[in-house]
Amino acid sequence: MSRPVPTIAEQARLIDSGEASPVELTEMALKRIEAVDATVNAFITILPERALEAARQAEAAIAKGQKRGPLHGVPYALKDIIDVAGVKTTAHSALLADNVATSDAAITERLEAAGMILLGKLSLHEFARGAPTDVLPWPNARNPWNVNHACGGSSSGSGVAVAAGMVALAIGTDTGGSVRFPAACTGTVGLKPTYGRISRRGILPLSFSLDHAGSVTRNVEDCALALTTLAGHDPADPGSANVPAGDYLAGIERPIAGLKIGVARAYQDESGVSDEQKATIESAVEVLRELGATVESVTLPSRALFDAAAWTIILAEGFAIHQHDLRTRPQDYGRTARERVSIGAFVTGGDYVQAQRIRGRLIAEFDCAITGFDAILCATAAGAPPPLDKVDDGPWRKLHPITAPFNLTGHPALALPCGISTKGLPLSMQLIGRAFNEADLLCIGHAYEQATGWWKRLPDLGVEA
Repeated sequence: MSRPVPTIAEQARLIDSGEASPVELTEMALKRIEAVDATVNAFITILPERALEAARQAEAAIAKGQKRGPLHGVPYALKDIIDVAGVKTTAHSALLADNVATSDAAITERLEAAGMILLGKLSLHEFARGAPTDVLPWPNARNPWNVNHACGGSSSGSGVAVAAGMVALAIGTDTGGSVRFPAACTGTVGLKPTYGRISRRGILPLSFSLDHAGSVTRNVEDCALALTTLAGHDPADPGSANVPAGDYLAGIERPIAGLKIGVARAYQDESGVSDEQKATIESAVEVLRELGATVESVTLPSRALFDAAAWTIILAEGFAIHQHDLRTRPQDYGRTARERVSIGAFVTGGDYVQAQRIRGRLIAEFDCAITGFDAILCATAAGAPPPLDKVDDGPWRKLHPITAPFNLTGHPALALPCGISTKGLPLSMQLIGRAFNEADLLCIGHAYEQATGWWKRLPDLGVEA
């Protein structure tokens, strides 16, 4: 039998107190993977020998008083579009089934420098653009709350690995919601920081101007710990912002009394949010008010215009990246990724330029809307994760993710659990902040989750001791 791994913060405290060693924590994680991954398919590549050797090295260094920081000796996993030297980066696609990375991504460098222990590479929707219904070389991840329901994407394995208790930190990417949507579907916490806050060097791209990297964790405290290590300028990433980062854990417990939060109710209506999901948002509003925050309605720019600009850019940039392989190896893509990327061929240069012009206008309008607020609150998804046979896997989605507008604007956004549906599936809320003000989002999110305890709910996989 196996138990879910503790949170990052709990593992760090266990190492500091001597109650557990990096080797013991790594063995615990590997045992959990062995027990549950055959059910949920979160991993594409598992690296037990590498992980145990790194854990032994961490344990020896800590014993000599050479602890690198709070994450030293704690295991993690990466979405399989993030490079690790000497390890395959497959993007969950037959096209890259034998692709071995020659160098580490910037994220890998930072986590390894912090002394973390890599367990393996995680499944995703093919090239961050496919669907959970495609037939691919490795099985698609399954939702541990109900394997017959979607687990979100494209960082599907990242959300599943954390929710299933195999790892406390999983790194994903987010171009239109690909960290936040899996977090919503799996009852975990997902952070898309401000555009440029985390380097994307060494990550296979989908959209040069909309791609973000982010983390999936059990709770907001862990999210803050991860961001403190991941954030920083990288001159080798053209999109990286030379803006000071900091210790995001330092102020996370400060009271939120006096903060002002805007609720985007009309935006939710326009996005087709279910009544059940709306009710959880209103419950969250009451909790935030009880904690002393001022909560008022806020009007955001047109959702339809957000979608028009965001998806025109994603289509154009995605096709530019994949056009050679689409022409020479189309049969090696899964159906959904092939169709969704191919329609970018029909986006004209004029369409792309207009989308970027509208993007500038929408950023200015959103900045105006958030003026006077410390954060904006809305649902992360339209409702609970749908059954797999109801997933929209067509080339053009009928209902685009609620999350994509904040990739377009680049503002930081935090998804965290806020309820359980009548069918026993997770529901999620989203906090959006001012640019480079992740600290306030983490503070608000932490206060909310401490008051409610939704993050402590775990799916029952029937293998706990």
